Amino acid sequence: MVSGDYPKEYNPAMHRPYDPARYYRKADTPFSQLKISEIGSWFGRRNKTPAAVAGACSRAFWRWQHKYVQLKRVGMAPFFQFAVGSVAFFYAINYGKMKHHRNYKYH
Repeated sequence: MVSGDYPKEYNPAMHRPYDPARYYRKADTPFSQLKISEIGSWFGRRNKTPAAVAGACSRAFWRWQHKYVQLKRVGMAPFFQFAVGSVAFFYAINYGKMKHHRNYKYH
């Protein structure tokens, strides 16, 4: 699949308008319904290529967009989610500098 193309499994006659948040391949058993002995084979069936990971991130982004951002009346949720995500990201990238400023008890 080339960037910008529809997935091979998408059939316009059957699926109607394309939805970027939908996974068009055959559904697999959800992780929450697996038995312990099936976990290895379940991970073996996953597509671990960079294109598959990018596709999963894209679907997650579009699901978030449809649920919180592209509504008739948008609430404050996407703004707070963005703010909390920004705080977490900047804390993570600056953690190495901040850990030297801890207060220690010397005794």
